[in-house]
Amino acid sequence: MNSSLLQVVAIAVGLTMAAPALAATAPAKVATVNGVAIPKAYVDVIVNAQTQQGTPDSEQLRASVTERLIELEVLAQEASKKGLGKSPELKAQLEIQRLQVLANAYVQDYAKKHPVSDEVAKAEYDKLRAKSGDKDYKARHILLDTEDEAKDIIAKLKKGEKFEDLAKASKDVGSKDKGGELDWNSVDNYVKPFSDAMVKLEKGQYTDTPVQSQFGWHVIRLDDTRAAQYPGFDEVKDQLKQSIQQEELKQLIKELRAKAKIKTH
Repeated sequence: MNSSLLQVVAIAVGLTMAAPALAATAPAKVATVNGVAIPKAYVDVIVNAQTQQGTPDSEQLRASVTERLIELEVLAQEASKKGLGKSPELKAQLEIQRLQVLANAYVQDYAKKHPVSDEVAKAEYDKLRAKSGDKDYKARHILLDTEDEAKDIIAKLKKGEKFEDLAKASKDVGSKDKGGELDWNSVDNYVKPFSDAMVKLEKGQYTDTPVQSQFGWHVIRLDDTRAAQYPGFDEVKDQLKQSIQQEELKQLIKELRAKAKIKTH
């Protein structure tokens, strides 16, 4: 059994311990260990989780899951004989699993009952596209620790030294060995001080004063611009819906916390 399946088994076992009523709703069983039944519903829970991850449902998978559950039941019974179930730490772990299962069930139920419509996703798409602007920018930069270091780079550029060579002094490890070159990006992919300075440049022009951001001091050169390359709505629709729903869930949790009587100790 692979590691991902083991993880799913562990989660499912936590579910079964946290919700013993599950057995009552599914009397069919796949095995009995020392008189203790292993309900078929336990196997179904694990197999369903596996199929959602792309593993095909098969008799082989179900047999493997059943064998693992038998092993877990044997080990759990031995642990109980030794009184390990009375450990405060173990009780805490089981309670945390119960909380996780219930919380996940609530989130899944909310997501199912509050799907994000195409209209809402399209509105978000249009907003993001407007924020990105109608241009992409190809720029280079040299990132320094201090303003004086950045001024020194600018002075060297004015004397005719090459930007690409001076970029070796940059503390941006991702671009210093590429002459300071950055990928094509829209303005919203840069921090604001950087983008504000960049959009004022003409092609081939560099900033004649250092630009400060939270990362340090930049010397920026604009190499080129092009019409914005933005993915079509259908390409990103599902991703947008997921993102919107995640934000809705964050807001929901915030509201639930505000209503709850919480006291820390």
